[in-house]
Amino acid sequence: MTTTAAAGVRPGTSRPLAGTGTLLRFALRRDRVMIPVWVAVNALMVLSMPGTLKGLYGTAAERADLVRQMKTNSSLRAMVGPLFDDGLGALTAWRVGVYAAALAAVTGLLVVVRHTRDEEESGRQEVVASGMVGRRASLTAALLAAGAANAALALVVTAGLAGLGAAGAVAFGLGVAGVGMLFATMAAIAAQLTESARLARGLTAGVLGGAFVLRAAGDSATADGSSVPTWLSPLGWLENLRPFAGERWWVLGLLAGAAVAQGAVAFMLAGRRDLGMSFLPTRPGPAAGRLATAGALAWRLQRGAVAGWSAGFLLAGLVYGGMTEGAADLVGDNEQARGIIERMGGQAAITDAFMSAMIGMLGLVAALYVVSSVLRLSGEETSGRAEPVLAGAVGRLRWAAGHLVVAFGGAALVLLLGGTGFAAGHGRDAGAILGACLVQVPAVWVVGGVAVLLHGLLPRAAGAAWAVAGAVLLLGWVGPALDVPQAVLDVSPFGHLPKLPGGEMDWPPVLVLLLIAGALVTVGLAGLRRRDMST
Repeated sequence: MTTTAAAGVRPGTSRPLAGTGTLLRFALRRDRVMIPVWVAVNALMVLSMPGTLKGLYGTAAERADLVRQMKTNSSLRAMVGPLFDDGLGALTAWRVGVYAAALAAVTGLLVVVRHTRDEEESGRQEVVASGMVGRRASLTAALLAAGAANAALALVVTAGLAGLGAAGAVAFGLGVAGVGMLFATMAAIAAQLTESARLARGLTAGVLGGAFVLRAAGDSATADGSSVPTWLSPLGWLENLRPFAGERWWVLGLLAGAAVAQGAVAFMLAGRRDLGMSFLPTRPGPAAGRLATAGALAWRLQRGAVAGWSAGFLLAGLVYGGMTEGAADLVGDNEQARGIIERMGGQAAITDAFMSAMIGMLGLVAALYVVSSVLRLSGEETSGRAEPVLAGAVGRLRWAAGHLVVAFGGAALVLLLGGTGFAAGHGRDAGAILGACLVQVPAVWVVGGVAVLLHGLLPRAAGAAWAVAGAVLLLGWVGPALDVPQAVLDVSPFGHLPKLPGGEMDWPPVLVLLLIAGALVTVGLAGLRRRDMST
């Protein structure tokens, strides 16, 4: 498994970084849409928050009262973290810091895996390595591309928040970018250890989910971010950097040191394996029995992802359900905060509106799952693994149907489990909560249908489904806070769903969304049936 020379590299290529500049330019060209979109979405989320918070907590008394409430409300600390100061900059870092860092982490891991293990899995890296390219050039280019994305994010965020305090803006921008690079180098290690790009992404995303859970558990225990679980999480490090609240600059050293150490491990592993191989090779499975059908194979390939998303939704539901009773205390008499929650969750009582808003968030995140699961079709096709399956007695529609059942059925499953956790955390109204979660399914399926449509008709543009999911997420989360017109919010399929629990069930829009999802899938499958594969 490990050798002294990477397969495919010419014997005369003794420089391990030869060709890095060319590969970096190629990576940035390939990501000329994806990186700007992810950076823009993250930056917009951050930079839109000061104006919103200024409207919500316009007086010093309101901000001081919020600080006091956060010290006693452990459930809300678990969701967004502790609040260290009543300044507008500190409120911004408190409200979006964890989520901006998580989004930067996702960007970093996607970029690194795409330009390392994805390239090896598709066979393109073997062609590249046949030239005068060093054995560590691809990994270096991938990390530099991730670094460019995080540097751009840090610059935009710092410039946008500089008016709230230059030191705090610099600390916040560098902290978010530092978390992004930490998970980028972690993904680089996963890409060396695993033989599958899907598994490399899944492992890194699993660590990110674990970091969020640790931070939530630690923040619920203490109001100052000093608990051990918080310090075990990189997301907790960003909190303890305390932007705009007496910056702890030495915390940036933790982020930088961890990223450098992980990068060194990734480079060491890259030099000790053959191209296309891994230190944890995929275990061969049976060729018959449970894998005798295309559907069974699709389930075998995606069951790990389904299990991971299911566990995450169950845990998120428990957290959201447990914090529901504290929603009314947080909003208090603040009419603007109440208005935002009502725009997200409907005009019912504040507790019901808050539950509806949080369940809507679960639906928005489920849209990311369905896109990732549907695009597994693209991965199987471009890597060449679909060809042996289709060479037998399995037709294209039957092959695709196996993956789509897992994608669309899995979306319903994770939402059902999220509702189960929500009901368990809340302690009552289980039937209403489960019904509200299942109402999200048609909108999630519409987003999945867009992914099927793109894969079937425009396979090279199938990745644009991520942009669609990101836009839907941005509209659903940031739109109500920015008082975006309802006509814009209605662009998202989630804008047409009834606000449950608390509101009235409205069947026509739900049925229309189901019909739209069905039509998108039908047209996408028709395109898949007619076009050439891997084109």
